[in-house]
Amino acid sequence: MKFFNILTVTFSMIFTVFVSAQENQAGSFYGQEFQVLPKVDADVFEKALNETDSVQTQLVGKIKEVCQAKGCWMRVALDNNKEVFVRFKDYGFFVPTDSSDKEVIINGAAFITKMSVEDQKHYAEDRGASANEIAKITKPKQELHFEAEGVLIRGLN
Repeated sequence: MKFFNILTVTFSMIFTVFVSAQENQAGSFYGQEFQVLPKVDADVFEKALNETDSVQTQLVGKIKEVCQAKGCWMRVALDNNKEVFVRFKDYGFFVPTDSSDKEVIINGAAFITKMSVEDQKHYAEDRGASANEIAKITKPKQELHFEAEGVLIRGLN
């Protein structure tokens, strides 16, 4: 009887861990699937990025905008009131164009880069900006970028 009780408790623990992992992963993957890691504090991540050229990490945020042409990039709002511009490794996958306002976990490399005026105008066109908005882009802009190997979007049907 003691063996049966130990076996039952062990099975219950394994089942609980499995279900928790499944719930943690709930959503739709794009690109490479990955194991979700504990959330990285955005300020800790930013400090690490200041000390090196790029940081291999996972970030959690809310999708602010997606390329409306084909879902080839997105902007994600982070917890520290900053945002990151996300492109997908080797242009190898896209995300649904209707995924704005969804929670997302991105897995890949973060880095700071200077975006040229031409690139800013190109991305503005992709998001459907007016000619007037595009004409106002006149200077390169330094910003946080992310090259995602995989993306997990939660809340998509």
